[in-house]
Amino acid sequence: MRLKRWLLLAPLLLTIFLLQSYFWVPTYENQATGNPKRLVTYIEGSSGDAKILNPILNADSSSSTIVGYVFEGLLDLDENLNLRGRLATDWTISEKAYLLVSPSNRFPDGTEVTGSELLTRIQAALNQKSFSGLARNIKSLEVLTPTIRTQMVSIQETGEDGKSKRGEVEVTFRVPERVAFSLREVDQDFFKKLVPVIGDRYLENFPYEQFIEVPDGTSPDARTQVFDQLPVFFPVAEHNPIIDFRLRKGVRFHDGHEFDAGDVKFTYESIMNPKNLSPRTSDFEPIKMVQVLNPQTVRVVYKRLFSPAINAWTMGVLPEHLLNQEAMNVEMERRNLSEAARKTFGMRASQFNRAPIGSGRFRFVEWQGDEFIHLTRNEDYWEGPAEYHDYYMRIIPDLLTQEMEFRAGAVDYYGAQPHQVARYKEDSTYQSFSSLGFGYTYIGYNNRRPLFADPVVRRALGMAINVEDFIKYLLYGEGEQITGPYPKNTQWYDHTIAPLPYDPEGAKKLLEEKGWRLNADGWLEKDGKIFEFNLITNSGNPIRKNVMTIAQNAWKKIGVKCNTQYFEWAVFLKDFVNAGAFDAVVLGWSMGIDPDLYQLWHSSQAGPQQLNFIGYKNRKADNLIVRIRQEYDVEVQRKLAHRLHRLIAKEQPYTFLYAPLGTRVLDKKIVLVHREKDGSERYEKIYPTASGEIGFYFHQWRKLEFTPDF
Repeated sequence: MRLKRWLLLAPLLLTIFLLQSYFWVPTYENQATGNPKRLVTYIEGSSGDAKILNPILNADSSSSTIVGYVFEGLLDLDENLNLRGRLATDWTISEKAYLLVSPSNRFPDGTEVTGSELLTRIQAALNQKSFSGLARNIKSLEVLTPTIRTQMVSIQETGEDGKSKRGEVEVTFRVPERVAFSLREVDQDFFKKLVPVIGDRYLENFPYEQFIEVPDGTSPDARTQVFDQLPVFFPVAEHNPIIDFRLRKGVRFHDGHEFDAGDVKFTYESIMNPKNLSPRTSDFEPIKMVQVLNPQTVRVVYKRLFSPAINAWTMGVLPEHLLNQEAMNVEMERRNLSEAARKTFGMRASQFNRAPIGSGRFRFVEWQGDEFIHLTRNEDYWEGPAEYHDYYMRIIPDLLTQEMEFRAGAVDYYGAQPHQVARYKEDSTYQSFSSLGFGYTYIGYNNRRPLFADPVVRRALGMAINVEDFIKYLLYGEGEQITGPYPKNTQWYDHTIAPLPYDPEGAKKLLEEKGWRLNADGWLEKDGKIFEFNLITNSGNPIRKNVMTIAQNAWKKIGVKCNTQYFEWAVFLKDFVNAGAFDAVVLGWSMGIDPDLYQLWHSSQAGPQQLNFIGYKNRKADNLIVRIRQEYDVEVQRKLAHRLHRLIAKEQPYTFLYAPLGTRVLDKKIVLVHREKDGSERYEKIYPTASGEIGFYFHQWRKLEFTPDF
């Protein structure tokens, strides 16, 4: 009887419990009830945990996100992707240029070249206004006395086992007189403008053998390698761009220590220290020296012209007092490391990387591996504290779980998949932002293959493909067609260039003009060979696999026989892409904001293991690429980049397909907060910047208790 009563009573008790839970547990709409701190806590879901929280060492996206909040660089990008000052209030770019006095040379009138005579003639030409534009740019010039320099030059040697190994030769260079020019602006054509005085052959055939000493016993092969590199180490005409950064006063690291120029120099030296194995080394390699002029001024002198180098200073600056050798010695003592461990101990092994101290908007609090990272706002930040008091990065590897957590209000941000975008745009609970990133997808043709050597043939293949099919069926409309090698949301992209038309009949006509005719089986044939090739991509990427299928069907309609294959990523790269052993490939690039495309498109980068793996070679493109990376005037860079874009679009070494849209979804209660002078608050809807970024104003974000009416 008692059991029967319990069985009858249990459903009633359960119903009462569920009813009271409905009224007691906060819903999504009032999730901050009883927990007002939730309104000032931002929670983000991440697929992977961070690896190392150090700006000169991190290389994964999760670490970069945290590092970007904890540390700050001298510069960053504004809402229009232009550089702006952060730890540096402003900066100036100038140049020091040097011209070796070549005693074996002659002036155009036959007079022997000496330092004093060279200086006299250049000064006279400046006074007579013979040099167009140079008089305004040259601040001063002088003759430097001869000096002696030593340089370790790398060579390749053959060891006793017959294998090639790296060696070094110490070279002594008795530097002759030099004319030093101080220039107000960097001018990559400066020495060309001196031709009326020095002659058009002055920079050629410098007699290095008269000034170079190589150690006795150096092999003939090693000596040859050394002399081949001398124009790089000891150029006749040398450009040394200079950036003077003026630093912001009163900035403090999170431990209260004041930031100054010494921290900037220390950060550079830490990157270049081989013990630290920094992945940023190549970004800072062009630097010749970093000089501390005073606590608020640092001078960076570069070895050569390389305009992208300034972007490296957006990287966070390290606190010298916490990571210098004295601090490292203290840490080694505290951890009681063995002598063997001390010999190899570098910044990568420091506990700083798990508990970083920077000067950014947020301070590090806690890191629970594979669970979360907790930051809190920097109340002492020079630009004022952020609206959010706390930031959490929660590790949620599964995308479905991420979405469920987002919809439950447990995380504040969700990166919607293409097939989910329409649903979120129709849901009044959320605000969504779709914008282009810096990546694009393409079909790359191996230009070394005779089949793809003709730009007309490559253009025909592109015209046979309807790019709208990719955007419609693979991206659910979340993408835009592109025409060239630059991200579409940067100033380097030329929007006046029209996309290739979808014109299968026009494609067939172009191929017919090149001698391709349909055979009895419906395939294009020329000289007894069918127009046939293999298109490959990597496995594990369903969109790229589907791109292959759509392209294959499109080409089949015009008589081109395309076979498709996909391979595991490591095999795909090692055996095919890096080796150049493929016909055509479906891939994508994730680009930066700089116009420098040297690694991707310059002909010198078309060898094995290099990024111009399709083997594109064009002298005009090479010249444009070099001029772009040596140009410091942004407007001139933009014009050059548009010319390069137009050239590559005409040549069609790739069939440029699309740039995918990324969609970020937020609760509508998250707004931009503007604090008025009278202490009141004004709210504004979050909006993307010109590049499509919504996080630029993250420091002004906050969640409200109510949904605003805008």
